[in-house]
Amino acid sequence: MKLFPALEKKYSAESRSALDALRAAHEIAFGPIVFQVSRLMVKFGILQMLLDSEKGMSLAEIAAEAKLSVYAAQVLLESALTTGIVLCKEDRFEISKTGWFLLNDPLVRVNMDFNHDVNYLGWFRLEEALRNGKPEGLRVFGSWSTIYEGLSSLPEKVQQSWFAFDHYYSDSSFAEALEIVFSNKPESLLDVGGNTGRWAMQCTAHDPDVKVTVMDLPQQLELMKRQIAGSEGASRIYGYAANLLDNSVAFPLGYDAIWMSQFLDCFSEEEATSILTRAAASMSDHSLLYIMETCWDRQKFDAAAFCLAQISLYFTAMANGNSKMYHSDDLLRCIKAAGLQPEHIHDGLGKGHSLIICRKTSDAER
Repeated sequence: MKLFPALEKKYSAESRSALDALRAAHEIAFGPIVFQVSRLMVKFGILQMLLDSEKGMSLAEIAAEAKLSVYAAQVLLESALTTGIVLCKEDRFEISKTGWFLLNDPLVRVNMDFNHDVNYLGWFRLEEALRNGKPEGLRVFGSWSTIYEGLSSLPEKVQQSWFAFDHYYSDSSFAEALEIVFSNKPESLLDVGGNTGRWAMQCTAHDPDVKVTVMDLPQQLELMKRQIAGSEGASRIYGYAANLLDNSVAFPLGYDAIWMSQFLDCFSEEEATSILTRAAASMSDHSLLYIMETCWDRQKFDAAAFCLAQISLYFTAMANGNSKMYHSDDLLRCIKAAGLQPEHIHDGLGKGHSLIICRKTSDAER
């Protein structure tokens, strides 16, 4: 398995002592409790109180300000102390570095809300999902075969956390990606799996002449139309309804650029290859296909690779039962099997995205 150098160093040799490894094993065993305590330390405002306090706070002060019983505050603080979220000096609690990141790092907050609101109840059925190849955890919300079919019907808070998660990862990469895509001056762009139209709106704002078609499920296109209504450039954004899991569904012809952002990770390798094959069939010799994904093996930092590897299990339990955050070798294999040739990979866009630029494989290259 190929990995970026920083990850290879981290994952190829044991780095923990036996005692540290034992501690890590216990943290895993109590992981659900650690997660909920950490979330509530944020929700109840305790970490913010400690951050704002110059000299720390006593148990009684924390309980009073958080409007909790002394007992409730005590069990939270003792758990948080042993997991390194807070520190205690002379009976006064202070926030730790880990607590600071829980409170202030926007990606940590997005991940926490996503896991609590979207995934937490469904994780209980992860074993069933792994055995059956279906998103068995999704049953906590409805009887859809994938989360995408039911996205517009999920409870409002669940929708908010899902979209916040999805947008946070993608939005950070858009500015750099726009410069790369529009350096080739496309007049027309097909946004495959365009969701709420955020990329489409970025494109029409960036280029006053480009026309963008969003290709997605009918219910997603309805969400998109509501989202872009009244925005600048909305008149140049169109919808093309399609269920891309249907292998008979062809791509529309005639686009200079085809864009897939955080899209192929929603499909198994077989499904992704089918989608890419149909995309290739619609391309001319001058068309370019842009695939933007957070490949877990191409990350600079261990924390990013860790997050992405865990997110794969969201797809298993909740989304569709058979996809994941791709290792780039697996994704490149699908691309080449579809009759496409990767021309260049731009790494490190935004929060660790890779942008793969592909063209149709010529007869001479086959």
